[in-house]
Amino acid sequence: MKHKLQVTGMTCAACSARVEKVTAALDGVTSAQVNLLAGTMQAEFDEKKVNAQQIIAAITEAGYGAAVVVEGKPVRRNEAQEIALKSMKRRIISSVCLLLPLMYVSMGGMMGLPLPGFMDNDPLVMVFVQIALTLPVLIINRSYFIHGFRNLWKRSPNMDSLIAVGSGAAFVYGLIAAGFILKGTLTGEMGLVHQYAHDLYFESAAMILTLITLGKFLETRAKGKTGEAVAKLLDLAPKMAVVERDGEEVEIPAEDVQVGDTVLLRPGSRVPVDGEIIFGTCSIDQSALTGESIPVEKAAGASLT
Repeated sequence: MKHKLQVTGMTCAACSARVEKVTAALDGVTSAQVNLLAGTMQAEFDEKKVNAQQIIAAITEAGYGAAVVVEGKPVRRNEAQEIALKSMKRRIISSVCLLLPLMYVSMGGMMGLPLPGFMDNDPLVMVFVQIALTLPVLIINRSYFIHGFRNLWKRSPNMDSLIAVGSGAAFVYGLIAAGFILKGTLTGEMGLVHQYAHDLYFESAAMILTLITLGKFLETRAKGKTGEAVAKLLDLAPKMAVVERDGEEVEIPAEDVQVGDTVLLRPGSRVPVDGEIIFGTCSIDQSALTGESIPVEKAAGASLT
């Protein structure tokens, strides 16, 4: 039994490999192939041992979403992509609005820029201001930490895991440095305060998340345009095919053509399925696939796409 599933939440090759791995690990599954660009997976399995719902449950347990694609119903990702793009756009705008003042507070003094009076020569206040500006960025982009650490815990790290570890390490190190600054302020050890005042990396934690989200936004938008182009290309294929069965010509849906069927092509018609010419000659317009502007002559034995 073969089933096509729509899988959501995949962002990189590690994600698609993870989905294939958890699916193939199920008893009864003979093959699982993921198309990352289309967000789909073709699974072949023995229905006596496993069913589609168990496969969906395994994929969901791995941290992704899945649903069976209804036969004959095209997979449409435009709506999901638009929602994802709007969400990332809001996250980018919010993160940048917080990152800019954070960068000014953390780096402005090094460039000779004036700081607000309540922060000038008061490292402890500067620490709290930086934490107050960094925490919202981490909360806005918390999905990296949720998915990243969950995959890391399951020993299947992906790009989100790398982002979570990098940003999290910068924030935790900044908190440790903030602790020493607080200790130095309370005990009057100004040397300790000045030592760790330059070891705050809160802006790095926020910068990593903001830039990665911007990159994912551009990537998702580009993938959406590519998917639309592929969908338009597939729409060029004819929906019906004329086949010869029992000496008669029968018009059937192109997806119902079986291996071994004889398909009849009339002058000017498009090729409904891949195949090989049994008899006759023709000129085929292959511009949609190869870019050739002139129709290509085909004879018996030639392959058609």
